[in-house]
Amino acid sequence: MRDYLPPLSLVLTWAGLLALLAATLVLAYVPVGSLNLAAGLGFSALKALLVAVVFMKLMASGHLVRVTAAAGLFWLALLFALGATDYLTRTTAPTGSYTRGPVAEGGS
Repeated sequence: MRDYLPPLSLVLTWAGLLALLAATLVLAYVPVGSLNLAAGLGFSALKALLVAVVFMKLMASGHLVRVTAAAGLFWLALLFALGATDYLTRTTAPTGSYTRGPVAEGGS
């Protein structure tokens, strides 16, 4: 009933994830300028792809599972895009205390 992955593919995936982890660690300590962000995001995307393909078995799954995974990634990207839009369009940080005034003191 259950079909298991061969141990070699699991070991190779584990070794690949450890290699990408080591590359991320090296990247944290080696200054490469503006490539730090791009390389870090690339390593993270490769790690997520390895986990999705091997452990979640997305390549062997049906179309509905793939569409569901793609929809989840779409909504996550939309969430990050809207959060970044909110952050990037703010001109000043709020100042002052929100615990003072007629509303906080019980007045109308």
